[in-house]
Amino acid sequence: MAMSSFVRSARLGRRLMLAAPLALGVRGAFAQEAMTFPRSSLVIDTGKRQIPFDIELALDDEHRARGLMFRDKLGPYEGMLFDFFQEAPVSFWMKNTRIPLDMLFIAGDGTIKHIKANATPFSTDPIPSNFPVRAVLEIDGGSARLLGIKEGDKVKYSIFGNV
Repeated sequence: MAMSSFVRSARLGRRLMLAAPLALGVRGAFAQEAMTFPRSSLVIDTGKRQIPFDIELALDDEHRARGLMFRDKLGPYEGMLFDFFQEAPVSFWMKNTRIPLDMLFIAGDGTIKHIKANATPFSTDPIPSNFPVRAVLEIDGGSARLLGIKEGDKVKYSIFGNV
């Protein structure tokens, strides 16, 4: 009886040891999904109205690399602002991004220089800024059109020195 209990226990222990790397890998994936970002808010001035957005900030390489990957939804007035701290040409992709996004490429003075509407989820095709930009604001796919946001509109936020 004791030997049978030991064998069962040993088998269970071996199964647990074999399962441990898998569990750690799963936990690692969940930890990745749980990455937190600093939060703030900004306003887009369309000339006709001021549209407020609650945003998350991607301010370093780790947060910029992660972006909105693995998200299942984004509210209509939510987004993520990627600050590059200087104007330069940039390029994005949608790898591991589950939802379509509108990408607003923003110059150092807050002017929206280019909009890539409804970027395709999971695509690894590069999405270039087409201009040197200071930041990129990602919002829910189709929102720019629905809200009347267009190239030439101004993003009001402290990094652009216009608030």
